[in-house]
Amino acid sequence: MIKDKKYLYIALIPFFLSMALNFPFPDAAPYGERLVSVFDIPVRTENGINFIGIVSLLLLILSIYLLSKSLNKYKVRMGFLAILIAIFAPPYVVKSIQNTFATGIYAVSYDSEESTCSFEKNNKTTLHAICELPFENYSDESVEFTVEFKNFDSFPLGSIMNSHAPYKVRLEGNERKVVKIETSLDVSKLKIQLDSGEVAGFNLIIKSGGKSRKL
Repeated sequence: MIKDKKYLYIALIPFFLSMALNFPFPDAAPYGERLVSVFDIPVRTENGINFIGIVSLLLLILSIYLLSKSLNKYKVRMGFLAILIAIFAPPYVVKSIQNTFATGIYAVSYDSEESTCSFEKNNKTTLHAICELPFENYSDESVEFTVEFKNFDSFPLGSIMNSHAPYKVRLEGNERKVVKIETSLDVSKLKIQLDSGEVAGFNLIIKSGGKSRKL
């Protein structure tokens, strides 16, 4: 099945580089975005084009091309398998790391898609907020950390929620828990009129002992 091992070995280089750029750990954003942000290189253009995504895709295409050059049969099957691995392997690798090696906040996962915050106005200047945040601690040790909200893209209350931040959270070993944060917010300086609402699928920043993660 293998025609040329040289092409096969070379194909692994862009393949693993592509996966590394999309590796979602320790933050939720791909590792490639964190890497370029260190050098103040823009991740996206004004039109929303993602440089990291384009580079990652080109590397994956290159690796599949080199893989096909190394085989004398099953080229389509192996190319399709490589695409599946590139898409689905990173989350499983992250979970394996958290289950085996990670400690402290690095062993904590946050399900942003299941997170919700509901808001209801009590009076002209006060908004009552209830947020439910699903966390899971994969380590055997308990972990304590603080939570801050990233600005909600579709709801202008991220900075207001942080007026009472940081919020303290404790998870026991191997505990999965929906953390409930309930607070009253001063919205007297909010520029828009808001009586009630709900937002879901937002991101957080967790911190502990000088370390932080954007989830």
